[in-house]
Amino acid sequence: MTDPDPPATTSLETLRKVRATELEWERRIAEGRSRSDELLRTLREEAEALVAAARTDAERERTRVIEAARTAADREAAGIAAEGERAATEAAGGPAVGAERRAAILAAVLNDLGTR
Repeated sequence: MTDPDPPATTSLETLRKVRATELEWERRIAEGRSRSDELLRTLREEAEALVAAARTDAERERTRVIEAARTAADREAAGIAAEGERAATEAAGGPAVGAERRAAILAAVLNDLGTR
């Protein structure tokens, strides 16, 4: 005669093994998801830090370029003003001419340079 308990025990053992395997894989999946989430968070933070550093560098470079352009423009303006003063002095007949006449001539020359 065959005993009905051994197949039931085997089936129960099989179900327990299946459940244990399911639980193990659920744990592994949860751990993997957790590691992936942590890695993604770390990468986002690093990317944000790199973007912030790049913005700072770009702003610093922009400031440097603006300062260089300002210096060049000031130098050019000083040269134009000096040229205008020389031209005004020559047109007025030298340094002996009155200050008012020099100022009028200088303004006329500078206005002429500004419209070019």
